[in-house]
Amino acid sequence: MSPKRILNESGIEIEPVYTAREVEASGGLDELGLPGEFPFTRGIHREMYRKSPWTMRQYAGFGDAQATNQRFHYLLSQGQTGLNVAFDLPTQIGLDSDDPLAEGEVGRVGMAVDTLRDFEIAFAGIDLERITVSLTVNGSAVVAIAMYLAMAENRGYDLKRLRGTAQNDILKEFIGRGTWIFPVIPSVRLVGDTIEYCARHAPLYSPVSVCGYHIRESGADPVQEIAYAFCIARAYIDEVLRRGVAIDEFAPRLSFNFNVFGNLFEQVAKFRAGRGLWARILRDEYGARDPRSMWLRMIAGGGGGGLTIEQPENNIVRGAYYALISALSGTQTMALCSYDEAYTIPTEHSALISLRTMQILVEEMGLCDTVDPLGGSFYVETLTNEMRARIREVMNEVDRAGGIVSQIEQGAIQAAVSACAYRSHRELESGQRRKVGVNCYRIEAEEPRVDLHLHDEQKALEQIERLRQVRRERDQRQVDQALAAVDEAARSGTNLMPAVLEAVRAYASVGEITRRLVEVFGRYREPILF
Repeated sequence: MSPKRILNESGIEIEPVYTAREVEASGGLDELGLPGEFPFTRGIHREMYRKSPWTMRQYAGFGDAQATNQRFHYLLSQGQTGLNVAFDLPTQIGLDSDDPLAEGEVGRVGMAVDTLRDFEIAFAGIDLERITVSLTVNGSAVVAIAMYLAMAENRGYDLKRLRGTAQNDILKEFIGRGTWIFPVIPSVRLVGDTIEYCARHAPLYSPVSVCGYHIRESGADPVQEIAYAFCIARAYIDEVLRRGVAIDEFAPRLSFNFNVFGNLFEQVAKFRAGRGLWARILRDEYGARDPRSMWLRMIAGGGGGGLTIEQPENNIVRGAYYALISALSGTQTMALCSYDEAYTIPTEHSALISLRTMQILVEEMGLCDTVDPLGGSFYVETLTNEMRARIREVMNEVDRAGGIVSQIEQGAIQAAVSACAYRSHRELESGQRRKVGVNCYRIEAEEPRVDLHLHDEQKALEQIERLRQVRRERDQRQVDQALAAVDEAARSGTNLMPAVLEAVRAYASVGEITRRLVEVFGRYREPILF
């Protein structure tokens, strides 16, 4: 009787046993190399975690800036080494807190931000040279980045030495989360504006973190996650190169945000394959010479899409494995999901469990002892080669169809991800792909023990009053002049960052700046393919 066929999520058939023969048949060890050396399959640094563990950067933010600042200080007091800021939906889509469309959403799923004043409160008492900050915002990223830079400058930091990251990957918003504002082409222009500006004025700041994470959360398989993210990154690179900026002037500050859930070995192979492929793309396709341009710098932690509402305590175990995968994969930064995220914003208790999980890997489990501990495994090296080939093929398919920007405009990538999500859901429904507590080992009529984060309407009202107070106190003539300059820059095609910076320094709001840009660019309308 022949053994049962096993296919992983990427469609690769898994053999019962792997030997050197399978490694050679899949492409051999030509792409392996040593850590810190091209093609960086085994890690972008020679010593990796022996020199320094990954940055622990839990995703946090809710209510107003003051509540968020308190959570930041709590996490830092417990040993967290970076900050990852969650913004509420109105902020993400360019609405002020007093906009009628924002009602009921102010501060609900992240920190409400209206003006520079909110940034000043949120980061009070935090050393921006010691603690790097990631801003998880996309549609309104040009405003958020400007606010962060202005806040840091006001506090005396040298922008040429300032480090940090903004997610700022708008193309994946059209595929996944949906917090877009402007049409595709002007949205790409805005990303290009931030990359170009930071390359020249804040060269250590990472103005975009290309986000395969949300593509995966939307239903993509692991191959699509990496392939589409690389296609998106190339679109941003092409946009900046057209402006006359050399590849090695900005590519070292490009970063990636990837997802971790599913089969342990498939996930590890995905990242090892991605590192080698990205290095070749930058060197061979773009002529990069600086090795840092070829590094796949990434944040990778547990994906919320892998968590379950059923038996939520199981998510503590899942999260521990996701952290293990991330460490084995050679991530630079880890943001680990908390067990209650399928229900609510994490409590201090659940966030602390996730932070302690990462700390246990560093202090007790030996994950920092040696570089790429799975390197040389017949199974892992074969799977790495097979994943690399499949990622490259999906990228080639996108290129043959006209490129990622065109395919997103037409809705084709969205349709492909939706089709994959549908297949995955059917596999869960049928039991073909098993999920503990969902379609096997279920407990009927269970009562999950989760503390829900309730929306605080009083905090929303206080946020609105803070906005109105800023409007009363600011120099309205200065605001009007700055907004007129934003309008002019948008219409003329010049880089928008200087004008937006002046607007936020004048305490113009997110909504006021966004409305000026909408008047020029219009709003995106989603294509629906049947």
